[in-house]
Amino acid sequence: MTTQIAHFIAGQHTTGGSNRTQDVTNPASGKVTGKVVLAAAADVDAAVAAAQAAFPKWADTPPIRRARVMFKFLELLNLHKDELAHMITAEHGKVFTDAQGEVSRGIDIVEFACGIPHLLKGDFTDQVSTGIDNWTLRQPLGVVAGITPFNFPVMVPMWMFPVAIAAGNTFVLKPSPTDPTPSLRMAELLKEAGLPDGVFNVVQGDKAAVDALLEHPDVKAVSFVGSTPIANYIYETGARNGKRVQALGGAKNHMVVMPDADIDQTVDALIGAGYGSAGERCMAISVAVLVGDVADKIIPKLVERTKTLKVLDGENLAAEMGPIVTRAAHERITGYIAQGEKEGAKLLVDGRQFDGNQAGAGCGDGFWMGGTLFDHVTPEMRIYKEEIFGPVLSCVRVANFKDAIDLVNDHEFGNGVSCFTRDGNVAREFSRRIQVGMVGINVPIPVPMAWHGFGGWKRSLFGDMHAYGEEGVRFYTKQKSIMQRWPESIGKGAEFVMPTAK
Repeated sequence: MTTQIAHFIAGQHTTGGSNRTQDVTNPASGKVTGKVVLAAAADVDAAVAAAQAAFPKWADTPPIRRARVMFKFLELLNLHKDELAHMITAEHGKVFTDAQGEVSRGIDIVEFACGIPHLLKGDFTDQVSTGIDNWTLRQPLGVVAGITPFNFPVMVPMWMFPVAIAAGNTFVLKPSPTDPTPSLRMAELLKEAGLPDGVFNVVQGDKAAVDALLEHPDVKAVSFVGSTPIANYIYETGARNGKRVQALGGAKNHMVVMPDADIDQTVDALIGAGYGSAGERCMAISVAVLVGDVADKIIPKLVERTKTLKVLDGENLAAEMGPIVTRAAHERITGYIAQGEKEGAKLLVDGRQFDGNQAGAGCGDGFWMGGTLFDHVTPEMRIYKEEIFGPVLSCVRVANFKDAIDLVNDHEFGNGVSCFTRDGNVAREFSRRIQVGMVGINVPIPVPMAWHGFGGWKRSLFGDMHAYGEEGVRFYTKQKSIMQRWPESIGKGAEFVMPTAK
């Protein structure tokens, strides 16, 4: 049985005016479970119009009252977090415990957004000049939009809309059509929390919906997470249409392993960060940079752990990795593995050999793959240069610490990086000299907490501000400076020179 999945506009579920649909599939079984309606431009117009109509009253709502809605939403999220996690597993395929972690990290952002009265405080200076005071305040932009990927259908939208809404904006979310159901459940919970109709809207769709948002004159800002080519397109198109844009792109995250690293801890970190969520994370470790003689110590243990990875239906609590999200993604990853072999990398573990029937009952037709491990990968190979977005870990051997730093810094992406070492000076130098936005020292996936903000460097980020945290508040607001004096302090006569402090 398939269900129809559509939009949420002005506080109501609606199928809109489009007759285009896309299948929604359970990756574990390969079965179609729903059909998502793909919006036409008119549906986007309706969502933006609802958000525009709701904006004036919501922007004038005192921040403390907006925060109370967020607090209620937070309460409801905690009550329904397992429900959301099951939705993620059913449509994305990631294991249930990982889906629970995704929801929890999204909840962190909501907790941060509950502090919006403090976060919106401005600055005040008394007597900047005789009889004149100066202060700043932050005001919302208006209608803002979020365009989010399949790999985190709950967490990534919550990088955006809680901060945007708490700051007084209204929001239109365009989630991935691959796993669209959680977006509607979040919309329902926001309404139950007391959010006025039209403040948060969901438009399902593909490129047609994206382009309609990018071109709509009433959309003031766009947030995006996805691949680098699309991030570049979003940034250029949005900026050309006069919008504020933050577009987070792709990654090729390295873990530098120094000779003094704890081998067992490092193997645990590489297995979890490389194969967790089937490698379908923008912060997944996809390259192990093995320094000096550490490769000969760590490779045999990596081979053993990769071969014994528990690849199971995501609803099985023993699972360490679930299926690939779609058949097309499975074919793309398979192609990269073949390319790696062709280019001369040494294939130590071949995930293409995994039989889905081993994953559980009814999984024979799912999009299954085991962990794949390459050794002797070089920077000229496509499996090193390009983002595979799958359970493929490439090992690159380098002679020393300097070569490791140079290798990472020469890559076009600069999203996340990690270094495993016991040496404090190495850790300090690594943190200072690496040209990457998010750095972990003995932390394999250094995703910043809610109050710090997420974002990479180089071709991993288009725009000037990171997601969530205080930069998120700045992105979704504009600063206004006010200078004020009263008639009694104004001297007589016109002044024709640049005003100065007197």
